[in-house]
Amino acid sequence: MSDRGYRPPRALSPLREHLRETFWFAPTLTLVCAVVLWFVASALDEQLVAYLHDEQAYDEIKDLVSVAEDTKTIVVTISSAMMTFIGVVFSISLVAVQMASGQLTPRVVRIFVRSRISKLTLSVFLATFVFSLLVLSSYESETDPRRVVSVPFLQSVLTAGLVGLSLLLFIAYVSSTLRLMQIGPVVDRITRDSFRVLGRMPGGRPQEGPLAEETGQLVHEGRAGVLRDVNVARLVRAARRQGVVLRLIPRLGDFVVPGTPVLAVHGGAAPPRSALRYTVSVGVERTLHQDLAFGLRQLSDIALRALSAAVNDPTTAVQCLDRIVQFLAAVVDLPLGAVHHRDREGVVRLVQDVPGWADLVDLGFEEVRRCAADSPQVTRRLLAGIDDLLLLAAPERRKPLVRHRALLVQAVERAVPDAAEREFALLPDRQGIG
Repeated sequence: MSDRGYRPPRALSPLREHLRETFWFAPTLTLVCAVVLWFVASALDEQLVAYLHDEQAYDEIKDLVSVAEDTKTIVVTISSAMMTFIGVVFSISLVAVQMASGQLTPRVVRIFVRSRISKLTLSVFLATFVFSLLVLSSYESETDPRRVVSVPFLQSVLTAGLVGLSLLLFIAYVSSTLRLMQIGPVVDRITRDSFRVLGRMPGGRPQEGPLAEETGQLVHEGRAGVLRDVNVARLVRAARRQGVVLRLIPRLGDFVVPGTPVLAVHGGAAPPRSALRYTVSVGVERTLHQDLAFGLRQLSDIALRALSAAVNDPTTAVQCLDRIVQFLAAVVDLPLGAVHHRDREGVVRLVQDVPGWADLVDLGFEEVRRCAADSPQVTRRLLAGIDDLLLLAAPERRKPLVRHRALLVQAVERAVPDAAEREFALLPDRQGIG
């Protein structure tokens, strides 16, 4: 692979990705920021009134009190209506997510969970609600300008600003949610995420010669689950300090159980357990942080759902095939099968097994091909995609493509007895049936 665009992984990169997979972190952080903002605004309001007292500008204080009283009704309305507004908006959103997961695949729910606009909208809504409640606590019953200590003038202005921001985000959120209910933006998002994974993979020259003899293995301790990602930076650092090479035994996306080996040690003693803590992340489902094949898995799932008798939507399957072919075309000339992570001296310290070219071709085409024999729109697009890849692939990489093309032709010949219809179904077409 090329080094162009590659950045060495950072130690906090997995943590950042895991937080992006949650829906609680951003709103919680925003609530804390809202409380801090209120404390700052309240202190500034007190300083403003104290300054006016020092200047004996009691008429100006009286004007501020009048303005604050006029805005109090608005603040009360905001605080009472915001939670109802939040409940209605996000209950509708949950219905939209349920419909999308039913029509496409449950794995697209992660797109909604990771959506920045969804988290930002909920965060600002909650911040507006909490901030307005805190502002209400700042109002004083005292109206005598000489005795007033604080007037929530700046707080009222900030509340109005948060309301305006909430309305703008609401418009953006509705637009984003409607887009994510359409198949085009969903498969485009999956494809772009897959290319980000590809961009994070290191390039450069492969390992010179075989690895040193295996000297030990480290087993998985903890709960069973799917191998989501690994902290490459910490593993490389631990291997460098120990003077060994670590090899990740399971692939990302594999289901691991306690007691099974996850790391092999080559060339020396294993690093201490303390150095490898929190380097292997296991969860309940796969993520696209480092998993090269997960994007193809999602596209294939959407295409299979579209080709089922209950849905019968071959056009959606064709759109998925467009992106599958796009991704395979991007990796057709890249070295696959193993990734070598190096330390800052350029020494290989971590070897990670990734899907090879044949694995990716099978993942993208096998299941779709089996379900597409009686759908001419899909068979025509599939043949066109395979033919395009055959033009791009080196001779040593054409074998799996030729195999899938031959199996597809055989399946169509068995499923379509009429010669004219069979000829039509086997005519390559990049639009399926344009």
